[in-house]
Amino acid sequence: MPTLNLFTNVPVDAVIASDILKDATKAVAKTIGKPESYVMVLLNGGVPIAFAGTEEAAAYGELISIGGLSPSVNGKLSSIIAEILQTKLSIDSSRFYIKFYDAQRPFVGFNGSTF
Repeated sequence: MPTLNLFTNVPVDAVIASDILKDATKAVAKTIGKPESYVMVLLNGGVPIAFAGTEEAAAYGELISIGGLSPSVNGKLSSIIAEILQTKLSIDSSRFYIKFYDAQRPFVGFNGSTF
């Protein structure tokens, strides 16, 4: 159930959005070690964001997963997602924060129940 929620102040067209969704899904699945069929990625473009006192291109992300996260995995994911955002949206990695949550099964719902 890894879920990556990305916000950026950069407007994102449909083609670029599709590329980011595909690349991020593959990256999360591979790095965490879970099937792509369990991964959800949300991309919110054109969101008002100020970072370091400016409205230059920036992004914020949150990744929630039941297991699979650790300091080393989090570092790899931070680097990979930052690289995707740099390549696709020209967002410098110094203008991107990502927060990681290791959720417990009873606190995540799916298919009318919890895990």
